[in-house]
Amino acid sequence: MQTETPMKPLTRWLFIATMLVGTFTMSISQSSLSTAYPTLMKYFLISADTVQWLTTGFMIVMCITMPISPWLLNNISFKTLFMGALLLFDVGTLIIFWGPNFYLVMLGRIMEAAAVGVLFPSYQTVLLEITPEAKRGTIMGIAGLVMGSALACGPIISGIVLRFTSWRGLFIFFMVVITLVLLLSFFVMRDVMPRIPSKLDWLSVFYSLGLIGLLYVITKAGEPNADWTTLIVILVVSLLLLAFFVHRQLNLSEPMLDLRVMKTFNYDLAVLLTGFSYISLIVVTIIFPLYYQQVLGASPFVSGMALVPGAALLSLLNPVTGTLADKIGFKPTMLVGMGMIVVGWGILALVHINNIWGMIGLAMLIEGGNAFVMMPAVTLGANSLPNDLVSHGTAVITTVRQVLGSTGVAVATLILVNVTGKAMHGGSSYMMANQTGFHAVYWTFFGIAVLGFIIAMLIRSTGSKDAE
Repeated sequence: MQTETPMKPLTRWLFIATMLVGTFTMSISQSSLSTAYPTLMKYFLISADTVQWLTTGFMIVMCITMPISPWLLNNISFKTLFMGALLLFDVGTLIIFWGPNFYLVMLGRIMEAAAVGVLFPSYQTVLLEITPEAKRGTIMGIAGLVMGSALACGPIISGIVLRFTSWRGLFIFFMVVITLVLLLSFFVMRDVMPRIPSKLDWLSVFYSLGLIGLLYVITKAGEPNADWTTLIVILVVSLLLLAFFVHRQLNLSEPMLDLRVMKTFNYDLAVLLTGFSYISLIVVTIIFPLYYQQVLGASPFVSGMALVPGAALLSLLNPVTGTLADKIGFKPTMLVGMGMIVVGWGILALVHINNIWGMIGLAMLIEGGNAFVMMPAVTLGANSLPNDLVSHGTAVITTVRQVLGSTGVAVATLILVNVTGKAMHGGSSYMMANQTGFHAVYWTFFGIAVLGFIIAMLIRSTGSKDAE
């Protein structure tokens, strides 16, 4: 349980910067391929249903590797873990670059996703470990810049790269940056986490595969003509596996993922709050471009560029809101953010907006609100736990956030498709039916935002349990 001596300020900031640049680049890959779908479909002669697995499969593999991250942090030097994740991502990206067929490209994506799934919770845990509690809000605000802006910037960056090169150029970009970070890591990364060696419980790993089925059902539920009989069977089996997983974690003396964190009510509220804010962020980045194209008649390029102001504001606000949370408290900061999100969805639900500038303004309001909520909620959740459970807490909160985000997209898609179809059968024009479908989506997420605001009112500011 030994770590290296405390780092000097310059070394510490180089450590953090290297970790964040690597994580940011890997995060972009999560959402960057959607822009390249048409090109990949033509190149590999595959359908839209097949090509979307490059993103869906990525998300599923990422989620099932997240619960293993606490065990890895307890048993492997963080420097080794970080560099191993970078190397795995780099090799996966190289396979994609050279891949002569779709199956090898999919293998590369799986390797990338496994690396991201391990690193996402780990880097948050490390940031919390090396940062004094009084400054956690600020540093996690910077971390929020990585998570939030990478999701929003992925399609933007890939659109710019694809405008000047082929789809392989996107992966050259990833390889160059990650290779440079990997080389830098030899010199600046440190073993900063205490280690508590333990055996990996493989039965827990097997039970955690229920996440695959759950996310598969969530993804497929949003598609038209879904085979609901098969999906229900998969859902039941997946939920049983996850129930066994939860039971085993609560009864093992050394669980793979310590779910005792869920016994802290304030932490549970923080989990829900960060999940609800993430839902708003990911739904905006997916639904708004559809609205721009299908209702406002914008081109794919314009609809992609319309995401830039919101992504830029999110990036600028994340460090600011972290500092604000340290100064005025986490609860007031999160109430401001959820208030912004509620107002944004409320205006969308009540007003028919036929101007792209108005939509961009509301996207900025909702994404700006996310900056006040998501990472402050993660930090507050961590502060609600004993230090030895922080790694497990960040793994749980990251996994739940991804599942809730996927569920939000599936729900938005289901509502949009079904309400639009029903309106067209009722005699509405295609344009009016589309507007009806989008407004049904807006009303739904306005309700979710209100629920998030109520949760923010219930949550209480707290210090680390170890400090109490």
